[in-house]
Amino acid sequence: MKPDNPKMAKCLAVFGTGSDVGKSVVTTALCRIFSNRGIRVCPFKAQNMSNNSGVTPEGLEMGRAQIVQAEAARLAPHVDMNPVLLKPVSQVGAQVVLLGRMLQDFSASRYHMEKTRLFETACRALDHLRGAYDAVVLEGAGSCAEVNLMSRDIVNLRMAAYARAPVLLVADIDRGGVFAQIVGTLACLEKEQQDRIVGFIINRFRGDISLFKDGVSWIEQKTGKKVFGVLPWFDHFHIQSEDSVMIEHPETRHEPGKGPGVAVVRLPHISNFTDFDPLLRTPGLGVDFVERVRDISSFKAVILPGSKSTRNDLNWLEKTGWSAGIKEYAENGGCVLGICGGFQMLGREVQDPEGMEGKPGTSRGLNLLPHVTVLKAPKTTTLTRFAWDGVTGCGYEIHMGRTALPGDIGAEKSDLPGWLTVMERNRQFCQDHDGAFSENGRVMGTYIHGFFDTPAILKKWFTCLGLDGLQTPKESAMEERDRQYDLLAGHFENHVDVDAIISGVRA
Repeated sequence: MKPDNPKMAKCLAVFGTGSDVGKSVVTTALCRIFSNRGIRVCPFKAQNMSNNSGVTPEGLEMGRAQIVQAEAARLAPHVDMNPVLLKPVSQVGAQVVLLGRMLQDFSASRYHMEKTRLFETACRALDHLRGAYDAVVLEGAGSCAEVNLMSRDIVNLRMAAYARAPVLLVADIDRGGVFAQIVGTLACLEKEQQDRIVGFIINRFRGDISLFKDGVSWIEQKTGKKVFGVLPWFDHFHIQSEDSVMIEHPETRHEPGKGPGVAVVRLPHISNFTDFDPLLRTPGLGVDFVERVRDISSFKAVILPGSKSTRNDLNWLEKTGWSAGIKEYAENGGCVLGICGGFQMLGREVQDPEGMEGKPGTSRGLNLLPHVTVLKAPKTTTLTRFAWDGVTGCGYEIHMGRTALPGDIGAEKSDLPGWLTVMERNRQFCQDHDGAFSENGRVMGTYIHGFFDTPAILKKWFTCLGLDGLQTPKESAMEERDRQYDLLAGHFENHVDVDAIISGVRA
């Protein structure tokens, strides 16, 4: 395929020597910097693999990283920015979301058979963006030098060639072997592909950068390509992460007797973990992502997060002993909150008669709430405005199936005691309810992601936990994210030759 119009917007690609080397953060920084300089820029990632997704204003689903990048570019997110989203449901399969709508679950082999169609769809999406903006920043996936996958690539060098995009290669010095990362990546590529890479950004440097000058010189002499900058490790601001790598081995923040803490159960198929960013930035609150069964009696609340495979994670809770531990915690007066898949798990059972998550069947829930969930299409994807006892908030919903009382599961209406009033979905006014709560009010569930993003809602939840003394963030989550994008842009411009990058794009 060839672009529809050779006069369309210029493109710049940000690829990596591996996964989690900083491609998303570099792309986010460039989007904010270009926007600050009056360049109408937008992000693009042909194919994203992540269970951390969000909803566009049109009610369509896309990867969280591209939503973050769109925000950095001061744009509303659009599915053209992430036309193909893969949401893993097993080690060898994923749910395919195409242009914001669920297509179906594909095995890895079946997915590769569909690559031609998906690549053509991604190219059309990119062409739409190039016709509407001055510049497009393409993000790659994983390593751009996976030689066994190169013939089926739709997101890295094949897409860069289609877009005629110069490539910035990002390497992570913190994980070690940065020279081998860069030189080895080039060695795996054909000459034409090597020529597309214009230079490097070295990420996550610790210590005195001046001590790495010889390293920069060696890389430039060895490769004949420019090192545009060396980015120091940062911890004075936070950019939402695309993948759950950040919580794979989380540090314990809560110590009994040293302030209140909240536990988030680190499910094997956890999704939308960015729900908890407002908790993580609350001074004086410890937040632990707990995986191994442990004593949770000291926590003020336990949260069951979203899940991409609710029944598998329910079985994991039972097998590991978490089910018994959470039920005992609730029986002893502990507060439990379930969000989306976590809400489904709190009920009596989760039924999957059509095999939406794998083999058809039914899984027993924790039975802390009276509802039953039946997993079935279509998928609900909405931006949602809601109220809790008159306190309003905004969030989003991404879920499969229907949740109701056992006798109402097939009816249009249910007497499920929803504790949230839904006033608007996808900019359409409505009168609805969401969620359920126990008789004593200590166990609650909701389908709404981003539940804590509104400071007034977070404060009300803290009050329910008896934590009135905690200082909630003054800014909304969106206001806070916007401030973080500016901090990232400043950090990036202090250490990267942005003018040289922009000149290369405009050449």
